[in-house]
Amino acid sequence: MAVKIRLSRHGKKNYAYFHIVVADSRSPRDGRLIEQIGLYNPNTNPATIVLDGDRALDWLNKGAQPTTTARRILSYEGVMLRKHLQGGVAKGAFSEEEAERRFAAWKTQKDSKVASKKQSIANAASEAAKAAVKAEAKVNEERAEAIAKKKAEIAAAAEAAARAAAEEAAAAAAEAEAPAENPEA
Repeated sequence: MAVKIRLSRHGKKNYAYFHIVVADSRSPRDGRLIEQIGLYNPNTNPATIVLDGDRALDWLNKGAQPTTTARRILSYEGVMLRKHLQGGVAKGAFSEEEAERRFAAWKTQKDSKVASKKQSIANAASEAAKAAVKAEAKVNEERAEAIAKKKAEIAAAAEAAARAAAEEAAAAAAEAEAPAENPEA
């Protein structure tokens, strides 16, 4: 029986997540499986990977063949490196302690890289939020200036209309007084 380490799709349309499974190569993609060894969620940034590395390494040593995507996930999590280091120990190239030291050094470097990526994503999000607030404040300020200008124009027009009405009333009153002063004419 040919055993594969592959992904089994779950989730909603356009929002999939995957189980990392060990299955017979003849079984359907989401069909019967031998063992589930992890989860992969590509919807988060960075992608979330939960993997039982010891079980994956055990299946690789038993001869299970990972698919291309599963191989990349296993490599990202360090399972392929551990298998490579086990091969070096078996050949006598270096000791088990040296293999553990190399894997620990790789793991710390990988963790720091992931942490810096998460930090840069968080910083970019906060910078984008600050820029959005600044742009909104600028738009609000321009809008307030436009409203103030319009109110000033309306007030000036109302004042001019009131002056014109007062002048008309004064002219009408003066006209009405003029005939009263000269009743004989």
